[in-house]
Amino acid sequence: MSASSGLDPLIHPVGRLQIFAVLSAVAEAEFSMVRDAVGVSDSVLSKHVKLLEDAGYLKVRKASSGGRQRTWLASTGKGKAAFAGHVAELTRLAGLAGVAP
Repeated sequence: MSASSGLDPLIHPVGRLQIFAVLSAVAEAEFSMVRDAVGVSDSVLSKHVKLLEDAGYLKVRKASSGGRQRTWLASTGKGKAAFAGHVAELTRLAGLAGVAP
């Protein structure tokens, strides 16, 4: 299965789908904002992020601000294409089931 079309097993789990939904609206987002939006713990988000980063779907940027280390997340071109393909396939399947998008 291509990363740019069809259901993507890396994005399909609800938490990862939510991460991409959040990141699709912004250039990048702070880790804590994504964590709160998705409603998971730091450790759960870290596991998802690591998997997606290893696949080349997310990039992680660390920076110090106010004496504190902050982590920023952004989807890559590969990640954006995979998310778009995944959403398109979900929309297609919903249409087959008679569910309006």
